[in-house]
Amino acid sequence: MRRMVAETRLHPADFILPAFVREGVGEPVPIGAMPGVVQHTRDSLKKAAVEAAEAGVSGIMLFGVPEDAKKDALGTAGTDPDGILQVALRDVRAEVGDDLLVMADLCLDEFTDHGHCGVLDDQGRVDNDATLERYAEMAQVQADAGAHVVGPSGMMDGQIGVIRDALDQIGREDVAILAYTAKYSSAFFGPFREAVGSSLRGDRQTYQQDPANWRESLRELALDLEEGADMVMVKPAGPYLDVLARVADAVDVPVAAYQVSGEYAMIEAAAEKGWIDRDRAILEALTGIKRAGARTILTYWATEVARTLD
Repeated sequence: MRRMVAETRLHPADFILPAFVREGVGEPVPIGAMPGVVQHTRDSLKKAAVEAAEAGVSGIMLFGVPEDAKKDALGTAGTDPDGILQVALRDVRAEVGDDLLVMADLCLDEFTDHGHCGVLDDQGRVDNDATLERYAEMAQVQADAGAHVVGPSGMMDGQIGVIRDALDQIGREDVAILAYTAKYSSAFFGPFREAVGSSLRGDRQTYQQDPANWRESLRELALDLEEGADMVMVKPAGPYLDVLARVADAVDVPVAAYQVSGEYAMIEAAAEKGWIDRDRAILEALTGIKRAGARTILTYWATEVARTLD
């Protein structure tokens, strides 16, 4: 009876799998704070992409992890056509074609030696406009490498408009933009820093949003849509379901939510201790995110959960 009258249903197509690919490793590297998640080799990433496609997952969001020696102040590895992220995009597109939406994280933090999402000025502050120039170049390189979708996650003012113009200039109007519209300065990002080998010193509070506020998310939403975003995202998901619901009510474009590394780690850790039922907790958390208004959910459990759904 409950199954028949359920108001919210999860479907494999609801999910996007975030995946990390690391340069210079011969086998997958486990991420200590995220049991079951690894930094992939190029070969293991291709296998993970095929498995996601076969499970009915809609997309895969790729994050590149370069060798430390290739990080610099401008994050040039992120715009190198032969950089790890671009190589991985080509690998996955060659493996799955259009059977899976291949998405690219568009940000500099994995590639900079200071770990920030943008270029720094001479006082160590993020230079918004200088960063936008790098994002424009990054978008074009990712599109050339085969990305169906780019996901600008740096929270720079004006980033969506600059990226849309950059893509249009090279005739890539077909590449969609998934805007990280409401990205909060969150403690739940902690395990992700290990996952991407972050070099961050300090914090990102000057360009990520204050967890106390929700109205600015709607201002960011209006700006992103005006600049040409095709889809919008709230990140993290669980602690910001109220923001997610407000965003979903306000727009007629697809809304995504990112169930981030800390959300994943908490459930896995509690389950390992025997404190909660792992499988029920995962489904309950994902159902809550969808119930709040997410059309699409980025989750590290994407393939696993997709295989279990009827």
